[in-house]
Amino acid sequence: MSDTTRYDPGARRFGQVNWLGLYTLAAREVMRFANVWTQTLLAPLVTAGLFIVIFTIAIGPQRGDVMGVPFTHFIAPGILMMTVIQNAFANCSSSIVISKVQGNIVDTLMPPLSGAEMVLGYLAGGVARGLFVAVVIALGFGLTLGLWPAHPLIMLVFVVLGAAFLSGLGMVAGVFADKFDQMAAITNFIVTPLAFLSGTFYSVEALPAVLREITHFNPIFYLIDGARYGMLGVSDSAPMLGFVIAVVATLAICILAWWMFRTGYRLKG
Repeated sequence: MSDTTRYDPGARRFGQVNWLGLYTLAAREVMRFANVWTQTLLAPLVTAGLFIVIFTIAIGPQRGDVMGVPFTHFIAPGILMMTVIQNAFANCSSSIVISKVQGNIVDTLMPPLSGAEMVLGYLAGGVARGLFVAVVIALGFGLTLGLWPAHPLIMLVFVVLGAAFLSGLGMVAGVFADKFDQMAAITNFIVTPLAFLSGTFYSVEALPAVLREITHFNPIFYLIDGARYGMLGVSDSAPMLGFVIAVVATLAICILAWWMFRTGYRLKG
């Protein structure tokens, strides 16, 4: 008798992971920002430089050291991380919203990609853009301010976590928003306040007790504080605590994004 192979209709042709599809999605997301590098890589460097110049001229001469370091050096890591998370968020959210508005989101949903593979593909683009922005700005700070990371590995870990967390948030926002004005509202009323009110330009120890406690519920505070420790060796909170909270927040937001892609929430129909 000849052997027969039973076909399992639930089995994937591409194995447990569709590596080709995952690579293709990730490459597309990376090429999206690489093709317009003046907007996605050069512009953040200029913006970060303007922040440093303006705050140095307006406040620097009158402001003493903060946490034992010059004020300009104190705000530099916060500006770097703020720029990283804004660009990571924009990379994922804009990709999804543009596809929905133009009606070609089906090109992403039709390929045999699981929800986890879609999350990883978009995540790769957002994290890559965040890392590129971080490297460019860090080099700029090093060459102009003589400010180089005191703990490069810790700095790298928090930059990757920051880019991953905001990439996940960008995916969730992109799926939820159906129009550009909805995305603008999410950016202006959620992402930007969370970034600015997280110790970017000040130590949270200077805040009143109530505001200080509220700030500790903001995951972005721990990302910026961790980046500050990696750059300067000083921080408002324990770096390990910040690492744990950042990991938990990143996993939570990515799981939510995975559920949205898996169920087709606000993507199908």
